[in-house]
Amino acid sequence: MQGLELSRRYYEEFGLPMIKEQFAEFENRIAVGLAGAGSDCFGFDDEISRDHDFGAGFCLWITDEDNELFGFELARAYSRLPKEFMGVEKGKSNYYANSRYGVKTIGDFYLPLTGKRGAPETVWEWLNIPEHSLAVAVNGCVFRDDSGEFTKIREKILCGMPEDIRLKKLAARAAIMAQSGQYNFPRCTAHGEIGGAALAVSEFVKSTVSLVYLINGKFAPFYKWALRGMKELEFFSEFAPVLTEILTEDYSKPEEKQAKIEKICSAVADYFRQSGLSRSASDFLEPHAYEIQNKIKDINIRTLHIMEG
Repeated sequence: MQGLELSRRYYEEFGLPMIKEQFAEFENRIAVGLAGAGSDCFGFDDEISRDHDFGAGFCLWITDEDNELFGFELARAYSRLPKEFMGVEKGKSNYYANSRYGVKTIGDFYLPLTGKRGAPETVWEWLNIPEHSLAVAVNGCVFRDDSGEFTKIREKILCGMPEDIRLKKLAARAAIMAQSGQYNFPRCTAHGEIGGAALAVSEFVKSTVSLVYLINGKFAPFYKWALRGMKELEFFSEFAPVLTEILTEDYSKPEEKQAKIEKICSAVADYFRQSGLSRSASDFLEPHAYEIQNKIKDINIRTLHIMEG
């Protein structure tokens, strides 16, 4: 059983009765679920993942005001829940420190992920917060949130990226894909610079992965889970195994790698044309990047370096 389902069952069997019996007057002000750092919050956990930071447990998110009112008592009640569930040891929680389980204020949950006690607000915040941090902010599952306070911030992060920032990120990814995969990779291999070619491939794959998540309206998770997560996306999920091949195949036949890179870039160029983001007839992605950047309305964002974002 994966962590999210384990968490839900633990909550339903022990957490829900605890809340109803001991905090009935505050029940509709406590959001419950599992989200944040960890492969289990993405649904990527397996037997290997259980060697660290894995346990039975869930999160209870409350406002700063409610934390003053009953947060300590709620944390004490949570600490008294069974230490083992379905053969899994209960995960560690600490009311006075950031931990994966237990009671957290809503602001404390989001602060290390967005740099503030909620969603990004300015275009510069949206531009500079790492995508993997935003992915952590909206992963997992909320089992209940009657007040909607916690979910409101999640939804703002999920759906609130300004269009200018989305365009800037798409332009930057396309530009790096062109520079690293279509231009520098074949030049490095022609020079016999295999190390440089490997770095070019890495840059190409990272940018392609990020671009695919952006096209799907999602944030790329931490790199070790990014390709796995791609397989579940609606658009361009078929890129995941091809990108894996580009990364892992040796460099004795660089033309085969190049053919795969060009096939991906051609598909992305088609997407840009069909979605109205670019009118360039080229399969080289650099002109598409500049066309997309020129659609940005905010002059301060539009005039940033093409690869910034």
